[in-house]
Amino acid sequence: SHLAALVLARGGSKGIPLKNIKLLAGVPLIGWVLRAAIDSGVFHSIWVSTDHDEIEKVAKQFGAQVHRRSPEVSQDSSTSLEAITEFLNHHHEVDIVGNIQATSPCLHPSDLVKVADLIQKEGFDSVFSVVRRHQFRWSEVKKGENKMTEPQNLNPAKRYRRQDWPGELYENGSFYFAKRHLIEKGYLQGGKMAYYEMRAEHSVDIDIDIDWPIAEQRVLSFGYFGKEPLKEVKLLVCSIDGCLTNGRIYVTEDHKEMVSYDYRDIVGIDLLKKRGIQVRLISDRDCSKTLSAMQLGCVAKVNVTNKLQVLKDWQEDMGLSWKEVAYLGNEESDVECLKQAGMSGVPADACAAAQKAAGYICKSRGGCGAVREFAEHIFLLLEKVNSARKQ
Repeated sequence: SHLAALVLARGGSKGIPLKNIKLLAGVPLIGWVLRAAIDSGVFHSIWVSTDHDEIEKVAKQFGAQVHRRSPEVSQDSSTSLEAITEFLNHHHEVDIVGNIQATSPCLHPSDLVKVADLIQKEGFDSVFSVVRRHQFRWSEVKKGENKMTEPQNLNPAKRYRRQDWPGELYENGSFYFAKRHLIEKGYLQGGKMAYYEMRAEHSVDIDIDIDWPIAEQRVLSFGYFGKEPLKEVKLLVCSIDGCLTNGRIYVTEDHKEMVSYDYRDIVGIDLLKKRGIQVRLISDRDCSKTLSAMQLGCVAKVNVTNKLQVLKDWQEDMGLSWKEVAYLGNEESDVECLKQAGMSGVPADACAAAQKAAGYICKSRGGCGAVREFAEHIFLLLEKVNSARKQ
């Protein structure tokens, strides 16, 4: 049977404009679930249903196919079931739909593998995700009613300790899998049903975690970053023009060149060095005089025609694996380096090809704090590596 992953991502959002592709920890929100779906290996096809050109562009960058949904199922009042039904009407090859919510960025491939087994091997018609919560519920008393509240799931005289109470299962909205015949009858949950309990730390819902920085911290701690385990970064290679500087070159009347840089980026380089991370610089052009004036104390290679070869030489000389190398670039000449490095980033104003190849897109522009921001991102992932070691 054909199992298709389907992420619903319309362009309209009352809360956060284009929320589905807003950067979360340097990755478009929808990218986190698409990465998990692709790496799970259980889907015959992976789709994003959208009505927006920018969302379509991002979806394709992350390897998904795109179904352009009609205006009729793209309204604020449109339901998920209506959008899924429309998708099935256009894709008769699909037997089972795994509707994955774009707002669940801590989804892991291992969860999707287990759910696929439940519906394909154990014969369930629908499977949905839940999370266990230890919350005491009380009845609501509306304003003006002369009533007392009543306990719903506890005896106040014998309150459970958390460790003595198994808690209750709540839908967390991460995914809903259902067979075609069920959806065609107007149900996402029905027939022979099963729930799949997700770990609490993986149950992150952006619709609830409206404080974006808090959600980013959760994702950095518990999100899925790819098949290969993270390793401690030992080397950062940074492109000079457009990353360390803003890419502009000012020429004086006596033909001298001047560039500008942000002092925050210099602090970021110093912080990396203090953490034992080597920082090396690279440029397509001869900017040796500029580097000398900046007095960064970094190994640098200028007038480079093949950045990837220089990167490989440095990696081999230092005896590093690619997972221990980070790269910050912004131009097409940086694309192959971005693809090769274990950790890659680009400034907010990097070219489209570089953004597509990068794992992290900075909020800052080149020469305006992007190096410092990428350094902070490296530090956060190092904390994740150290935490994994302790566990």
